[in-house]
Amino acid sequence: MRPSPSERRYNALRSMVDRRLATLVKRGEPRELRDACRYVLSGGGKRVRAILALVSCELAGGTARQALNAAAALEILHNFTLVHDDVMDRADERRGQQTVHLRWDLNTAILAGDVLVGFGYRSLLSSAGRRSKDATIAYTDGLVKVCEGQALDLALAKQTAVSPAQYFQMIGKKTAALLAASAEIGAIVGGATARQRAALRRFGYQLGIAFQLQDDLLDVVADQEHLGKPVGGDILERKKTFLLLRAAQLATADDAAFLARVLNSTSDASPSVLFPGEHLDDATARRRLIDATTAIYRRTGVLEEAERRIRSTTGVALRALRSLPAGRPRDMLRWLAEWLVHRAL
Repeated sequence: MRPSPSERRYNALRSMVDRRLATLVKRGEPRELRDACRYVLSGGGKRVRAILALVSCELAGGTARQALNAAAALEILHNFTLVHDDVMDRADERRGQQTVHLRWDLNTAILAGDVLVGFGYRSLLSSAGRRSKDATIAYTDGLVKVCEGQALDLALAKQTAVSPAQYFQMIGKKTAALLAASAEIGAIVGGATARQRAALRRFGYQLGIAFQLQDDLLDVVADQEHLGKPVGGDILERKKTFLLLRAAQLATADDAAFLARVLNSTSDASPSVLFPGEHLDDATARRRLIDATTAIYRRTGVLEEAERRIRSTTGVALRALRSLPAGRPRDMLRWLAEWLVHRAL
């Protein structure tokens, strides 16, 4: 099947961003630190935040080239969060390749994340021009919120009584705030009005909520090749996802008791402790944990509920675009939202 015009445009914009990112970290000293930064930025990905900025700039009357450095700055900021998240989660793999703290070491990973923030600001300030103050405020707000979101995520990991409402508060900061900032910063660079900026910020935020819900869902229903990491990783880490929290509310007594054990355990504990009386090796216990939890998700209907929430939240995002000028950029944002909803399912 031939790609649609929007898909071709997406691929062209992603290539533009990849080429720009490849130029931002020069070789030099300290070599390990710079090599680690280059490794992070060459890891690929969908470049959603960058493309949001480029297309939002176009929708506001600017050009993609005008917003390219700002888009690169947003992609750098996103990758900073991934490096530090992988350290905190002790993850082994990201996008099919070794995480930075394993390929190098913990200290190099932390420093690489830190210096990426500096590269991000440098790139942003080189593109914002006379609108640099507004763009920097939005960028800084996105940085603060995503760090607050990660802190909330860590706090929820220590709690046993967590509600879906707390989950949505967390992903609103950890994921949605940066997508909102991406759309708004693109609009700022393009010279958008206050009303256009607000509409694009709402679009990005709601898209971010749907995007994170989709990530939670894909952890269960996708295959490893599409996911880029082992399926069921969130379950093994006992992450407080929407699926786990909502299933705990809806489960029958026996299933609720099992999920309570999951919620009360930590990723440090062997999964075998969740199956008292059975003598399971770790590999078998991990598989059993994924299978048992996924079966409860199916029995409670939370997979379907998550799909409904993804569609409804995406609908809210799309409605935010109605007040914006019709044309190719708005069509591109609609396509992007729909593509993210249906990706890899």
